[in-house]
Amino acid sequence: MLLVVASRNRDKLVELRHALAGLALEVRGAADFPGVPEVEETGRTLRENALLKARAVSRATGRLALADDTGLEVDALGGEPGVHSGRYAGPEQDYAHNLAKLLDRMAGVPAARRGARFRTVAAIVFPDGRAEVVEGVCEGRILESPRGTGGFGYDPVFLVPETGRTFAEMTLEEKNRASHRGRAMRAARAILEAYVSGDGGG
Repeated sequence: MLLVVASRNRDKLVELRHALAGLALEVRGAADFPGVPEVEETGRTLRENALLKARAVSRATGRLALADDTGLEVDALGGEPGVHSGRYAGPEQDYAHNLAKLLDRMAGVPAARRGARFRTVAAIVFPDGRAEVVEGVCEGRILESPRGTGGFGYDPVFLVPETGRTFAEMTLEEKNRASHRGRAMRAARAILEAYVSGDGGG
């Protein structure tokens, strides 16, 4: 059975494949299907964007599809960048520019006010058009400067307090255990396990 992930982000695909390893599913990205359109993230929420992407990919391929949208919500910035996290510094969606803008906006903010959370909403759309949506959240703090060389995006400045490390200082396995995306994927995995076993997908 094939699952098409509505993403062309290689870093994200690596994490998703790791999180879904062991399922009786072949996980492939949208780039493997030339007829799949680029989906503009016009939703006002993470949930709307995840559903937009998953539905578009399922319609284009006729396959089981999964999409997620992730936002970093920083308390001192009123929840920014939120739904705009991937393009915070502009449409080029460059990790380095996004990170630089965040650190610039957070300059001078005291430690007590640097709380933040990563939120991932994942949508599964079945070939019959039915959809399931799950969510994962990870609370943390924004550091004043990057730490670590792993991960991607805002990972080097997102400290997970209970571990004392940023996502960029963790192995992929460690990150998937603690992260927002890992938590969302565990919920998605349960739905997919039921689906591939013939129990209807929840």
